[in-house]
Amino acid sequence: VQLQASGGGSVQPGGSLRLSCAASGFTLDYYAIGWFRKAPGKEREGVACISSSDGSTYYADSVKGRFTISRDNAKNTEYLQMNSLKPEDTAVYYCAAGNCFYPISPYEYEYWGQGTLVTVSS
Repeated sequence: VQLQASGGGSVQPGGSLRLSCAASGFTLDYYAIGWFRKAPGKEREGVACISSSDGSTYYADSVKGRFTISRDNAKNTEYLQMNSLKPEDTAVYYCAAGNCFYPISPYEYEYWGQGTLVTVSS
């Protein structure tokens, strides 16, 4: 099982980015996928997840209304569309495979990809 996160970069406040999480060794309809982020000096935070069973989605309050998680089963890839980005969204973002519940806990996730850095700054 491997997860490959990509799509990070630098953007100005108010801008958008789309992160991708490509899965190999398993199909996405077998695991839920969650997105987490880790900023310097802060705890790892669950950002969003999507259930493998019914496609239910959950979001952290800090990103609700700005971020959207989605899945493309044909490409075996998950996406995190991030709009209206703020400086406080700056972090390394990780995708992980496991179980999607709210609150979004890293302890529910078994497989992790490497992170991709998102920097929001003017």
